[in-house]
Amino acid sequence: MSVSAKLRHLRISPRKVRLVANFIKGMNVIEARTQLKFLPKRAAGPILRLLDSAIANAFHNFSLPKENLYVSKIMVEPGPSLKRWLPRAMGRATPILKRTSHITIILDEKNKEIGKEKPIKKVKKKETFKLAVKKPLEERPKLKRPEKLIAQKKGFREAAKRMFRRKSI
Repeated sequence: MSVSAKLRHLRISPRKVRLVANFIKGMNVIEARTQLKFLPKRAAGPILRLLDSAIANAFHNFSLPKENLYVSKIMVEPGPSLKRWLPRAMGRATPILKRTSHITIILDEKNKEIGKEKPIKKVKKKETFKLAVKKPLEERPKLKRPEKLIAQKKGFREAAKRMFRRKSI
């Protein structure tokens, strides 16, 4: 059962509201509330109130407990823009668009059947591996480095020394 709530004509730009909306999408309702309480964005407050409204709708209209709900969808769409003018130099004016947002939040149930939980599948035991004990240095095989690589590294070191030896003015 999906439950929805709408907030219309919020005086915050949709681009700024989407940052917060995308953050809580897919979260458990309880976790989303705690995240929104401490989020330092201006849009977090109105979205928190909208989330509380959706939780109340779920409880009163459909008797769904909030422990079983998650944010399945949250949509932020642009609302009407207020047109204003900003005075500029030499008698000119530039337009300002004060944007508004329409937010729709849809909550859904995690488990369709509240009383019944999904059975946990038993996993076959795999063979356990013993931890490899480190061998002493004498027993370890020594890696042979080709002379070509050593010569290249040595040449690089000398070039680096010359480069960083110079005095800067």
